[in-house]
Amino acid sequence: MNGENQERLPDGIRLQKALGNAGVASRRVIENYIVEGRIRVNGVVVTELGRRIDPEHDLIDVDGAAVQLDVSKRYVMLNKPTGVVSTMKDENGRPDLRQFTKDWEERLYNVGRLDAETSGLLILTNDGDLAHVLAHPSFGVTKVYIAKVDGLVTAQTISTLTKGIELEDGPIKADKARLLDASRGSSLVELTLHSGRNRIVRRMMAAVGHPVDELVRRQFGPLHLGTLPVGKTRELTKIELGALLTLSRQEPGENE
Repeated sequence: MNGENQERLPDGIRLQKALGNAGVASRRVIENYIVEGRIRVNGVVVTELGRRIDPEHDLIDVDGAAVQLDVSKRYVMLNKPTGVVSTMKDENGRPDLRQFTKDWEERLYNVGRLDAETSGLLILTNDGDLAHVLAHPSFGVTKVYIAKVDGLVTAQTISTLTKGIELEDGPIKADKARLLDASRGSSLVELTLHSGRNRIVRRMMAAVGHPVDELVRRQFGPLHLGTLPVGKTRELTKIELGALLTLSRQEPGENE
């Protein structure tokens, strides 16, 4: 029996080997992390250097940040342009997301949707479990939008958005709202929401008398669009991925 098989048997793979394979750090550094109590397996601190895990089922975090042990999983941020529908193949022949995934070997899918007229942050991944959790309405991931709207928005309108308004499918309120600018007959408004309802920002702003002219999603959970140009993609950093996985492993509503 070779050394590789010995490391995997009888009860999985050594923790430091799994984390080393995942690119967290060298095995020597990881051993120090274990001794220092900085690593948890399924929520329990591990201090034994000989600890073995099942990479397919055990959940690992280092310093409170979740780690993905499956190196075949890919996580990509896209700054979606307007005019592109959030699907991998549009039956009506409109521009879709395939143009942004063709450079990746893996088959990537979008987490949730942005309507065709909305630009901004969209996650593409082949991690179906994460995509399902983050897109599920009960999970309520926080999103931040910046909307350019018709008319001069007042402080009273901002207050109305946070206190709540009634739409045809029920009441809704922004977690946060602030006026960024108001001039020349239009305003820039930043809205923070955890609702996943369809076209919710556009409907909210129309309901308070300020139809949306342009809309961009700047933030999704712990991820920020930053300086990523429109129409460009990049892989998430290890820190971003850790934050996203940590969020996805919480119970629904825990992040509200």
